[in-house]
Amino acid sequence: MSNNPDRRRRPAALPKGRPVDPAALEEVRALLGDAPRRRDGLLDALHRIQDRFGCLHVRHLTALAAEMRLAQTEVFEVASFYAHFDVVHEGEEPPPPVSVRVCDGIACTMAGVEDMVRDLAGRLGPGVRIVRAPCMGGCDRAPSATVNHTPVEPAGPDTVLAALNGTYRVRIPAPVRFAEYRAQGGYALLGACRDGRRTPEQVLAALEESALRGMGGAGFPTGRKWRLVRGEPAPRHLVVNADEGEPGTFKDRHYLETDPHRFLEGMLLAAWVIEAAEVHLYLRDEYPQARTILHGEIAALEDAGLVTPGFIRVHRGAGAYICGEESSMLESIEGKRPLPRHKPPFPAQVGLFGRPTLINNIETLFWARDIVEKGAAWWSAQGRNGRQGLRTYSVSGRVRLPGPKVAPAGITVRELIDEFCGGMAEGHRFKAYLPGGASGGLLPASLGDLPLDFGALEPHGCFIGSAAVIVLSDKDDLRQAALNLLRFFRNESCGQCTPCRVGTEKAVLFLEHDPGNRAGFEALTKVMMDASICGLGQAAMNPVRSILRHFPEELA
Repeated sequence: MSNNPDRRRRPAALPKGRPVDPAALEEVRALLGDAPRRRDGLLDALHRIQDRFGCLHVRHLTALAAEMRLAQTEVFEVASFYAHFDVVHEGEEPPPPVSVRVCDGIACTMAGVEDMVRDLAGRLGPGVRIVRAPCMGGCDRAPSATVNHTPVEPAGPDTVLAALNGTYRVRIPAPVRFAEYRAQGGYALLGACRDGRRTPEQVLAALEESALRGMGGAGFPTGRKWRLVRGEPAPRHLVVNADEGEPGTFKDRHYLETDPHRFLEGMLLAAWVIEAAEVHLYLRDEYPQARTILHGEIAALEDAGLVTPGFIRVHRGAGAYICGEESSMLESIEGKRPLPRHKPPFPAQVGLFGRPTLINNIETLFWARDIVEKGAAWWSAQGRNGRQGLRTYSVSGRVRLPGPKVAPAGITVRELIDEFCGGMAEGHRFKAYLPGGASGGLLPASLGDLPLDFGALEPHGCFIGSAAVIVLSDKDDLRQAALNLLRFFRNESCGQCTPCRVGTEKAVLFLEHDPGNRAGFEALTKVMMDASICGLGQAAMNPVRSILRHFPEELA
């Protein structure tokens, strides 16, 4: 030991970060109850705090980090990522107790949401804020809004004010419940699989023969995907992607609110084939009614002994389009900041919690159940224009009857409009359409006789994706439509990779101030397509590419 009297004594070690407020810690513990303190419960814990206090005070985030034995930075980086969480720092005022979220997606913009916002802004009292939100999955009932978590569709100043004062009549979905579904023969297929009357190989063969492809956007062959995951070492997981945030898409919401057990049986069929240890269902936060239905019907499955309690876990998203990308969704479920993973490895080999994982969306599992029960020949007999099967097209925009349309795969947009949508809306002439939502590109009416299916649109610079068909007319400004879509991608970029983060911002600036800069658009497109980590950056320029190709005069 040194005898130097000038040597300074090292101070006692102190915990890093903010100190924990004992009162806040008790509040957090009361909210969590007996829920496991695992990292994959972080998103649920944040929702509990936000719902209870209307925001996420720093004192509660600090206490949550201590209770879950996580670094404070890990909790803060997750909480600050999502649009539906409000982080409030020391000395800041919390947000007003009531939030009116108004969708500014392309379908709602076409339906006059800007006029509604201007009218509404002058009629709201204190304690209410207006928050602009990306597509909320109510495109067929546009404009769409929520008052806190109450959907108001279609929204207008009067209906929003009615929701604020408690006189609005909320649309209550009437789904097929468990007892009714089972009385109609539901879960007989699952029973046949579990008692040995059907084998996994028979199920896989039916799916492969049908050539069913994933309906979430990528279109990977379903039977092949199930077989690949089944061939990986156990334990294996099944993850259901119900985070359909693609602007114009609402088909999964339709099935969850009307016929949830047909999907749930398909989900349990997939879990049986791959011998899943757990099932995780990731549902976007914009679907509160679907979440209530799911919790009730899953409880009915547990009460009936068809699944063990806890085998199916429902995860509530928090307002982030990027979580529709499969690897970002896995990160979100694991309680991490939902940034896309580099591939390979792919989730089929290294997925949730590092284990082989099968990922399907709602509609894929909905049709998988029917195909296995009715046979691949039944599926192949459907279709039009040389295509096979059925698809659920989410149709919005300038048509008389928007909504989810179950139609033959390969139907053209003209046939879809005339046969399923009652024609164009009064006073509108068909001009253009988005065949696959914001990222699927834009096509002119002159190409309205192309089959709406995989492989038919790619030669024209577009793709079917999730089959979100948005119809535009001669009353619409295509440059403004593309600007709406580019702003969406700019706002929803996760920011992980520079080509996407900077490229989307530059693209918006070009379109706002220099729309004729074709060389700039082409340079941005090449860099973003070649160097972005995930599909958001790779597809973000598709609306502009389409206009440059099919409507160059719109950017002159």
